Amino acid sequence: MISTSGVTLRYGKRALFEDVTIKFTPGNCYGLIGANGAGKSTFLKILSGEIEPNKGEVIITPGARLAVLKQNHNEYDECEVLKTVMMGHARLFEIMEEKDALYMKADFSEEDGIRASELEGEFAEINGWQAESDAAELLTGLGIMKDLHDKMMKDLSGPEKVRVLLAQALFGSPDILLLDEPTNHLDIESIRWLENFILNYEHTVIVVSHDRYFLNKVCTHIADIDFGKIQLYVGNYDFWYESSQLALQLSRDQNKKVDEKRKELEKFIARFSSNASKAKQATSRKKQLEKLTLEDIKPSSRKYPYINFKPEREAGTQMLTIEGLSKTIDGEKVLDNLNLTINTGDKIAFVGTNELAKTTLFRILMGEIEADQGTYSWGITTSQAYFPKDNSSYFNVDLTLVDWLRQYSKDQDETFVRGFLGRMLFSGEEALKKASVLSGGEKVRCMLSKMMLSGANVLILDEPTNHLDLESITALNNGMIDFKGTILFVSHDHQFVQTIANRIIEITPNGIIDKRMEYDEYLEDADVKKKREAMHSA
Repeated sequence: MISTSGVTLRYGKRALFEDVTIKFTPGNCYGLIGANGAGKSTFLKILSGEIEPNKGEVIITPGARLAVLKQNHNEYDECEVLKTVMMGHARLFEIMEEKDALYMKADFSEEDGIRASELEGEFAEINGWQAESDAAELLTGLGIMKDLHDKMMKDLSGPEKVRVLLAQALFGSPDILLLDEPTNHLDIESIRWLENFILNYEHTVIVVSHDRYFLNKVCTHIADIDFGKIQLYVGNYDFWYESSQLALQLSRDQNKKVDEKRKELEKFIARFSSNASKAKQATSRKKQLEKLTLEDIKPSSRKYPYINFKPEREAGTQMLTIEGLSKTIDGEKVLDNLNLTINTGDKIAFVGTNELAKTTLFRILMGEIEADQGTYSWGITTSQAYFPKDNSSYFNVDLTLVDWLRQYSKDQDETFVRGFLGRMLFSGEEALKKASVLSGGEKVRCMLSKMMLSGANVLILDEPTNHLDLESITALNNGMIDFKGTILFVSHDHQFVQTIANRIIEITPNGIIDKRMEYDEYLEDADVKKKREAMHSA
């Protein structure tokens, strides 16, 4: 078990945490959420001992082992991959190193023999003989195949290093596991493997993630950082989101009778009480939910941007025709004789392991680069708005946000532009910030504002959730669900793809798989699995 008592952390006059007392118990997975800057990663560092609070203490059950997903991806560059994983269990690795040193001695003494015997006993106790095979199994589950296990960490790519460090954190079944954005750089198979690992994990997990599907899948509780405090909720992310929205609605409906409000709460509880991410937690969750009162659920201070795409005109039936499109980049053929017809109302998620292929297709369709072969034609009634993966060129200007957005607005009135920026959470002095100094998330909100102002009936978005917080992702997700036009998009956010797409197109090394179905159905479809295997092995 791990808990805090009266933890306070201040930076100057700003209190990030004020008198936080909270308990995390074994068998549960806690999703730590909060607005950008609320202190999610900082709180994990307090729990791990990396940051000392100004007041209060962290209490860990004596003898409990704590593991952390390391963020310094180059820390182990001079180590072998398999050894890096085993370093996750510090004591086990110490024993291995000491044993090896003893057995290498030319003058192995009786005293050395006694010490070696002690080490062998402790080694067996902590399951040392299984260490290498356990480490290898973790790596394979996370997509690091056997041929990489003996390589040096410096020879791996950035995403591969992240996976190895995740395996290191998971190694040896620590009693307390702290994970900061563990799904970054994982493909869908590795994320599923990690979900199952956590679902079957019997110890304490505390995780920070912007992946709502992942939080919904693995979390038994949500720990919400708000107003410098941390409030615990039983349930997953959707439960927290809907309960905070319900609380907001109930607080606004001041004139509603208490009985009416209570009935709404009871309906809400009935809907969520059986929604267990861990079956063994279902009974205790149901009991805790049934004890909820109106006073227990609190409205959040979170602000959600208002994202609403409105096409200025309806499009005809045929939106886009692509014939024989091919493109080679740096010697790699990323698109090979691509043929597609896209119709009105299609909301297409482009998936597949080759990120460059998807980005290249979008850039060709938007006229940024030319295809080597083939043609494409947009319907005459179409208009397109584009969200590129790299938006940096749009912000290399010496303009305030008001003047930056005015470039893309038919209505040049400052009041109109400021009102629009306000809906995107740039109010007051924020609207006078220079475009060149914006954070990644702020740039994304500006690009989405530009798209909304366009009135386009086709949206093309390449990884739009990168850099966004959960609130902005939720707002964008809802805005794209409500959009009446056609969407072509790429995203690694499972819930985003599942709730928006009505058609999935996977670009493989040997052609495309094109299915009109939802994402979850696509992932489980037996015909798709066979076709994918055939196309990847061809």
